Amino acid sequence: MSTVIWCIICLLAGIAIGFFVARYVTKRELKKNPPINEKMIRAMFREMGRKPNEAQIRRIMKNINSQYK
Repeated sequence: MSTVIWCIICLLAGIAIGFFVARYVTKRELKKNPPINEKMIRAMFREMGRKPNEAQIRRIMKNINSQYK
């Protein structure tokens, strides 16, 4: 009976530790290699037929970066 309880406790601890480690690694990788950069934003604006100014690009980058913190 106590072996089953210990197995369940270890399983739950492993899941919790794995979750936090995976979350930390993912955040670190997204900070190093963001999925979108300023060149991509400029290209999206050009495809829409607009010419973006620096303020727009900086505002978009700020919004994107604030989501990863």
